[in-house]
Amino acid sequence: MATNVYVSHKVKSEQNLYEDIIIESLKFYGQDVYYLPRTLVNEDKILGEDIPSKYSSAYKIEMYIENVEGFDGEGDLFTKFGVEIRDQATFIVARRRWRHVINQQNNVIDIERPREGDVIYLPLSKSMFQIMAVEHEQPFYQISNLPTYKLRCETFEYNGEDFDAGIETIDAIDADYAYEYQLTLDSAGSNVGYRVGEQVTQTFSDGVIMSGEVSNWNDSDLVLSIIHAGADDGKYHTFVTGLDIVGVNNTINVNAVNEDNQLSSNEKNGFFDTTDAGMSFLDFSEGNPFGDPQ
Repeated sequence: MATNVYVSHKVKSEQNLYEDIIIESLKFYGQDVYYLPRTLVNEDKILGEDIPSKYSSAYKIEMYIENVEGFDGEGDLFTKFGVEIRDQATFIVARRRWRHVINQQNNVIDIERPREGDVIYLPLSKSMFQIMAVEHEQPFYQISNLPTYKLRCETFEYNGEDFDAGIETIDAIDADYAYEYQLTLDSAGSNVGYRVGEQVTQTFSDGVIMSGEVSNWNDSDLVLSIIHAGADDGKYHTFVTGLDIVGVNNTINVNAVNEDNQLSSNEKNGFFDTTDAGMSFLDFSEGNPFGDPQ
């Protein structure tokens, strides 16, 4: 026998009221976060990987942090490779508010729901989380609709991604942690300058073009810092001396090339590396500090 035709669980006015209450609650008890959609730059079609991802925009939206007593996950782990922070968080966003965001003018988000791989920046803790899974059926059809998304996230680990979101705090990640080439230019370039963010190129004798983004220009030392560098043939190359580096308004010869792996500055074990506290972390007076006490 079919359900009662005189009773309906799909009353539109009740569904709208339910959504209104949820949105109002998120605005009261939630946090303003920035949602950064990921752009696949050079996807590996075989393994499905995309190491050089790019995040070129950010959208402010309110989300509720379900973890009321602190972040979940394994927390801070002390391993033989250093200290790892493995925090997890669950963010809740209203579907209607999500639709409002994706309908904004000049919006690059072209998906109906939040997507795995995208990033959420939480100004409250000044931390970034990457979306690992999206739960779209909780709460489960209480009045025959689904008003929210639950975003299950983990701490984002920077690995050379390109951030040009237009938010100063977020875009500073590039300058602080991206792999950097430091080119010392010829003294003839002392009266000219480069702009941070502009693209520069160097053409090799075989026609291969090496390009990158300017992260800093020191006109006193004539050192040009470049990040997100790569060659147009898809192979590994580095900048070389004796050839010009070409910018928007400048063409100057390169005298020296240095490389700086800034990713090491993002390690979580800096406290033990730079202070005397690391010496007391392990008791080396023991015969075997890594085993059972004697």
